[in-house]
Amino acid sequence: MRALTVEPGRANSLRLDERPEPAPREGTLLVQAVALGICGTDREIIAAKYGAAPPGERRLVLGHESLGRVIEAPDGSGFSTGDLVAGVVRRPDPVPCPACAGGEWDMCRNGRYTERGIKQADGYGAERFRLRPEFAIRIDPALGVLGVLVEPASVLAKAWDHIERIGARTRTWRPRSVLVTGAGPVGLLAALMARQRGLEVHVFDRHARGPKPELVASLGGVYHYGGVEQLPDLQPGVIIECTGAAAVVAEVVQRCGSDGIVCLAGISSGGRTLDFDIGGFNRQTVLRNDVIFGTVNANRAHYEAAVAALAKSDPAWLSRMISRRVPLERWAEAFEARPDDVKVVIDFGAGPAS
Repeated sequence: MRALTVEPGRANSLRLDERPEPAPREGTLLVQAVALGICGTDREIIAAKYGAAPPGERRLVLGHESLGRVIEAPDGSGFSTGDLVAGVVRRPDPVPCPACAGGEWDMCRNGRYTERGIKQADGYGAERFRLRPEFAIRIDPALGVLGVLVEPASVLAKAWDHIERIGARTRTWRPRSVLVTGAGPVGLLAALMARQRGLEVHVFDRHARGPKPELVASLGGVYHYGGVEQLPDLQPGVIIECTGAAAVVAEVVQRCGSDGIVCLAGISSGGRTLDFDIGGFNRQTVLRNDVIFGTVNANRAHYEAAVAALAKSDPAWLSRMISRRVPLERWAEAFEARPDDVKVVIDFGAGPAS
C-alpha cells in the first residue's frame, strides 16, 4: 500500500512510499483511508522541527487528522464494515501516569505518551491503517468528508470544556463575548463553537482578504485584521489564542475583561525576546481574578463532543473551510502554501464521502 512517510530530523524528507499492510497487532479494526487533513504540525515535522519515528524505525508515516471507512471489524467491537471513523491521535503512556490511567491521556504527566503520525507511532497518511476500537471515533455518515475536521475540532472541544470548568469557579460567570486570534482552521472552529454557545464573536487575523473574513461573517462574527497593534480593545470575557505568534500572545494575555479567561491554543516556536511588563501583568491578573491556561490534544470525550458540534453545524459553512482537496497522486501540492488556503485535505479516492 502507499503511505506518506518522513524521516524525522531530516528536513524535506517527505515522500510517497510503498509500505507493508498494517499489522493486526496495531488494532482489530482495519480502516480504508478516505481523507487526511494537513496542519502546521505536519509542516513542522517535514521541516525537522519536531516528530519522532517508531522505536527501531527511521521513517514515520505522517498524518494525524484522519477520516476512514472500516473494512474489517470483529464481532463485539462496536463497529461495522462501512462505518466512517476518525482515529484518536494520542495513546496513553505505558506506566501509566494517573491521568492516562483515568482516560485523560491528553493530560499525560510524564510525557511518555505516543501520538499517531507525530511521536513514536505511525500516522494515518496511508491507504489503510488499523485502530483499536477504544481509539476509534464513529462519525455521522451525513458529515461525509467533513468528518476529517473531527481531530482539529476535538482540540477546541477540549478548550471550551476547560474554559467552562474554569468559569464555573463563580456562580455569576456569564461571558458575553469572545475574541479569537487567528482565523486558521483552529481559530474558525473556536469561533464556531463560541457561536453555538450564543456568544458575540470577534476574530482577529493578519489577512485582510481571502475566504477568512467571509467565513467569520457567515457565522455572524466580526472580523478584525492587521498587525498586533490593530487588536481590538474589547475586554472580552474569553480569549482563545490560536496563532502562537509571540507578539500576539503577549498582547492577548493582557486584553481580557475582569474574571476573564485566556486559553492559549497555539504553540509558539520560542527563541524570541519581547519587552514585557511582567509586574504590571501580574498586578492586573491578580487584581482582576483572570486565568490564563494552555491546552493541547484531546481525549475521547472531546472527540465525541467535536462530532456533536460538527453534526449541528451548517455543512455548507464547514465545506468552505476545506479550501482544497488534493488527490494522493499529487500529494506534494497539499503541502504548498497558497494565499487562500484554510484547510487542505489529501483525498485517498476511497469512494464517495461527500
